[in-house]
Amino acid sequence: MTVSRLRDIPGIGVNVIGDKADAAADPQLLRLENLDTDIRPPQVALAATRAAVDDDDANSYLPFQGHRSLRAAAARHVGRIAGRTYDPGTECVSVAGGLNGILNTLLATVEPGQEVVLCDPVYAGLVNRVRLAGGVPRFVPAVGATDGWTLDPERLAAAVGPQTAAVLMMGPVMPTGLVLDDRHWSALAAACERYDAWLIYDAAMERIRFDGLGPSHPAARDDLAARTITVGSASKELRLIGWRVGWVTGPAAIVADIALVGLTNVVCQVGLAQDAVAAALNAPDADADVAAATQEWRLRAHVALDQLANYPVIAPQGGWSFLIDTRPLGLTPARLSHLLFEKGRVAATPMNGWGPSGEHFLRLVFANEPSARLAGLRDRFRAAIG
Repeated sequence: MTVSRLRDIPGIGVNVIGDKADAAADPQLLRLENLDTDIRPPQVALAATRAAVDDDDANSYLPFQGHRSLRAAAARHVGRIAGRTYDPGTECVSVAGGLNGILNTLLATVEPGQEVVLCDPVYAGLVNRVRLAGGVPRFVPAVGATDGWTLDPERLAAAVGPQTAAVLMMGPVMPTGLVLDDRHWSALAAACERYDAWLIYDAAMERIRFDGLGPSHPAARDDLAARTITVGSASKELRLIGWRVGWVTGPAAIVADIALVGLTNVVCQVGLAQDAVAAALNAPDADADVAAATQEWRLRAHVALDQLANYPVIAPQGGWSFLIDTRPLGLTPARLSHLLFEKGRVAATPMNGWGPSGEHFLRLVFANEPSARLAGLRDRFRAAIG
């Protein structure tokens, strides 16, 4: 390793299993390793993308901060969920996917050596971006049980201290499917105020909840609105993974800094994709579209969990994946992953690096396989480990 900033960044593991699965070229292999989905994007987005190919304005760097249509749609979308009004010209900037938005935001808010609070386990890509920005992850453990995960709001708030630059939360949390709610935001409000910390809210999956309730957005609280930076993405709810479009909304001063980081980093977003995302956000049936997709993902999760009822799985409250605790099986996640791949023809990713507790878990993604194929999961596990 030639530079120190990469010393504590081990990767995410998904690429290793994904490359192995691609190389196998086996149609019988159950692809549970990568956060893809086979549910098609909104038709309005596909039509807008096709139209953009012949639109010269889409083949441009300008505007660097994102197409006006996208920023207006994103600002309106976040404002509707949060119950706020965001100025698309000064309080919203587009980014090249949600994780680009996360990194840009961290670079604009975190001084080297400052802490960023995250829950554990959590997506390694978030942890790695904290470290790449020079931050120090401060983990708050979630507790897993058969019926789901919980995160103590007071313990979360207690992790915020004098060295905290930001709290980075996602709801539902990936990969656990943990849903955060107003109890967590209430506890964080006073802590963030006391230590002048930002709350960075990764909203990529906020409507993918299995309880039928709407999103719980921290900026809906008057005592958090001025400290909340929302990072959204078209990849999950809208299934526009390859479009690489996201947005950041928040107070104008910090959004200007985030826009400057973006201009210095990726420069601009995919021109052919931005109006398509705007069209999907603006569509009259946008909420119904996400609800229908969520219902299908909920069904797939139910099928997979039912298949693995005799194994130590932890049910998600939303999202695209859930975890299996390998300790009761007497296996490491890497060993279970290997056995499933070789004997069960299942590709699944170990969670090493996904927070301190990640070394105990294997992730199973149910979003990219139909229920009919997931219905064979029990037999595949039996073939692998009995």
